[in-house]
Amino acid sequence: MFERARRLFFALGAAALTAVSPLATSAQAQIPYLSMPSLPTTAPKYAAIVVDAKTGEVLYAKRADSPRYPASITKIMTLYLAFEALSSGRLRPEDTIIISPRAAAQAPTKLGLAAGESLTVSEAMQALAIKSANDIAVAMAEKLGGSEARFAAMMTLRAQELGMANTRFVNASGLPDSRQVSTARDIGILSRAVMRDYPQYYRLFSQQSFTFRGTAMNNHNGLLRAMAGVDGLKTGYTNASGYNIAISAVRDNRRLIAVVLGAPSTAKRNNNAEDLLLTGFDVMNRRARGEKITIAQNLFEPEPVG
Repeated sequence: MFERARRLFFALGAAALTAVSPLATSAQAQIPYLSMPSLPTTAPKYAAIVVDAKTGEVLYAKRADSPRYPASITKIMTLYLAFEALSSGRLRPEDTIIISPRAAAQAPTKLGLAAGESLTVSEAMQALAIKSANDIAVAMAEKLGGSEARFAAMMTLRAQELGMANTRFVNASGLPDSRQVSTARDIGILSRAVMRDYPQYYRLFSQQSFTFRGTAMNNHNGLLRAMAGVDGLKTGYTNASGYNIAISAVRDNRRLIAVVLGAPSTAKRNNNAEDLLLTGFDVMNRRARGEKITIAQNLFEPEPVG
C-alpha cells in the first residue's frame, strides 16, 4: 500500500504549493493516496495533518481546521499545564493529589480510586499519559485550578496563547461535551509545544505501561509497539469523536507529528497515521537527497518572544 501511495504522490512531480494564509486549506498539498478506499479519509468526521516538528511545516492537511471533538487527546493539554507547574516549582512530583467525590464519579477509563484516596503527582501524570484516566484528569484539574471549570478556562487560555485558534476546553478529560472542540491543526500545535517546551517530561508519552499498586496498565497507543521510531503522544475515542490519535516519530534524526481524527476504527486510524508518517519521512528523505519538493505551509503560531 505504501509503495503505491508513494508512486501516486511522486507521479505528480515536485510541485510547489503556496498557501494564501496559514489557516487556509484549499491550497495545501493533498497526498493522492489518501483517496484510496481502504483509508477512512472520506468519513465525515475525518481530519488529519502531518507536521515537521522542527520547522512547523505542514506536509499534508485534510480538513485540518474543521472543528472536531478531541476526546482524550485533551489530556495532552492537561499534562502540559502540569508540566508547566512542575517547571515553575508550583508542583512537585512527590506532592499528593486527593481524589474528590466528583473525580471518583467520572466515567471510565479510570483508575477507580475512591473519594478520599490519594496518589502522587508523578503517579497521576503516568495515569493520564498511559491509562488515560478520567478520574485523575479531574483530580489534577482540581489540584491545579481549584475546580475543573476553572482549570478548563486555564486550558483554553493557554491554547489561545499557543496559537490554537479554534480550540475550547470545558473539561480536563475529554469526556463528551459538545462545547469542547479542537482541530487537527491545533492538536499539531499542542503536540509540538509539548516537545519544545517540556522535553524532560515528553518521555511519559512513550512509556508503554506502568504499574499502579500492583496492577499493570498498558498504553492505549498501539503504534508505540507497532511502528519503529514512534515515541508518543496520545489516543482518544468517544462515539461522537470517532477514533483519534496524535502521534510522533523520529527517523534519521527527523521528527514528524501526525494527527488523525474521526477514523471509524482503531485499526484504520493506526494504519492511516502510519501511512501518513511513512510518506512524510519519504518526502523528507528525498529532500535530503536534493529533490525539490516544496510545500509552502506552516502552522499558525505566535512569533517567539524575546
